[in-house]
Amino acid sequence: MSIKAILTDIEGTTSAVSFVFDVLFPYAREHLPAYVSKHAAEPAVAAQIEAVRSESGEPDASIERVVEILLAWIAADRKATSLKALQGMVWAEGYRAGQIKGHVYPDAVDALHRWHEQGYALYVYSSGSIQAQKLIFGCAEAGDLTPLFSGYFDTGSGHKREVESYRRIAESIGLRADKILFLSDVVEELDAARQAGMHTCGLAREGGELTGHESVRSFAAIAPARY
Repeated sequence: MSIKAILTDIEGTTSAVSFVFDVLFPYAREHLPAYVSKHAAEPAVAAQIEAVRSESGEPDASIERVVEILLAWIAADRKATSLKALQGMVWAEGYRAGQIKGHVYPDAVDALHRWHEQGYALYVYSSGSIQAQKLIFGCAEAGDLTPLFSGYFDTGSGHKREVESYRRIAESIGLRADKILFLSDVVEELDAARQAGMHTCGLAREGGELTGHESVRSFAAIAPARY
């Protein structure tokens, strides 16, 4: 087979965008203030609080002010690494308590199992933190899906609309880019992956097409062996 690995986005691809905006973000918004205040002295949390102060240009911000900044960033859907890390910690508590279950489309669950059995190496690339990615798949409604994946990538590898990000990921995976199939619901991400040399397939779950790329409505329609 030509393709050796499949790299997939999460939001709008394996999982409903509404899960993030209707479940995860509101949960973080509700629980983050108390979490940050309660755990502020713990090294992992303290490091992210300092990162918030630095990124916001407010080095002397109180914990209350840091919380205000974080809530503003959530409202603006800001891709701040410190926010992503703290959200991940809050979500981890929610997942462990059984208050959150990760949403993964049934067609994606079936395909991921099938592709894993067929010998494809599976990877995730999302703007959400690696921790958040592992929680969505590890505490999914369909059970623990993390054994199916060989690795995870977030914005630490670069932004998802930049060609160089996909080159870095291919190098990290240890494959030529043309041995990797990338799945996403965003044209600009698919464009960047293709320019890096990857094969692409767009998920247009509500119909329509992602211009310039093969578009399907379900993982069931994707046949990696054709690439």
